Amino acid sequence: QEQLVESGGGLVQAGGSLTLSCAASERTFSTLTMGWFRQAPGKEREFVGAVSWSGGSRYYAESVKGRFTISRDSAKNMVYLQMNSLKPEDTAVYYCAARTRFNTGIRSQIDYGTWGQGTQVTVSS
Repeated sequence: QEQLVESGGGLVQAGGSLTLSCAASERTFSTLTMGWFRQAPGKEREFVGAVSWSGGSRYYAESVKGRFTISRDSAKNMVYLQMNSLKPEDTAVYYCAARTRFNTGIRSQIDYGTWGQGTQVTVSS
């Protein structure tokens, strides 16, 4: 069964950095666009960023552009989210996901059919 496992979350002060990792269990993930989403308490899950299967194209939400960097190492079946200059409003559960459908767009969670369990990121002020 295909599986995604996130790690690297934790508590950090505003202005600090964290790197999230996503390990994929199947080699097939190397051919898929991978995305990061987040969900804050009381809010809907939102798109954070995505990276194409080759790593050549990256997409970011406006709220994280210039602060977050998404990357992948397909040989290791890993996807990363480097988060710098963290703000309290970045506090959320972060999810890694694989884009398995092509119906609504790369920023839409509907297109992502496989999800990890999430990792908590808490940014204190």
